[in-house]
Amino acid sequence: MPPAVRRYLLLEQGVGAAVFNFVLNAAIAGAMFRSVDVVPLWGQQSIMGDTIGTCFLLPLLTCLIATRLVRGHLRAGKVASLGWTRASHPVLGWLPRTTARRGVALGVACIALLAPLAFVALGLLGVAGLPFWRFVLFKAAFAALAAALVTPLVALWAIAEAPVPRESATPT
Repeated sequence: MPPAVRRYLLLEQGVGAAVFNFVLNAAIAGAMFRSVDVVPLWGQQSIMGDTIGTCFLLPLLTCLIATRLVRGHLRAGKVASLGWTRASHPVLGWLPRTTARRGVALGVACIALLAPLAFVALGLLGVAGLPFWRFVLFKAAFAALAAALVTPLVALWAIAEAPVPRESATPT
């Protein structure tokens, strides 16, 4: 993978997505939980309920939005296509072909991987509930971490199979 693509994935898609999702999810937590003084670990409006929802929705929405943005960057020449195929990189063959299905698959994978890690971490810290502002900070930080992991992967998927532009043919 060319260094320019690695830099694009790390900085713009990783760090940029983390910052954006930190701010966005802090605002979402503030709006959704503003009437709650302490957010419990479990229940209808809870830390883990919100975390599981974030684990699914963040990758799904990231896939739907970032794929379009990255493909726009490809067309504009901001990032180069890798021109990978399902034959040259068999892992691509495991991925659903459509963007929405990729988003659902990634959302399910994040529920299976990230939600249990959050639960274990909160359990080890003895968290039974969080005061409102601590919950807002937790949700924002969790979403930032998830976005930093998920968005570069989504962007890589978007540029991996994109066709490599052909050089203009010169008459012989």
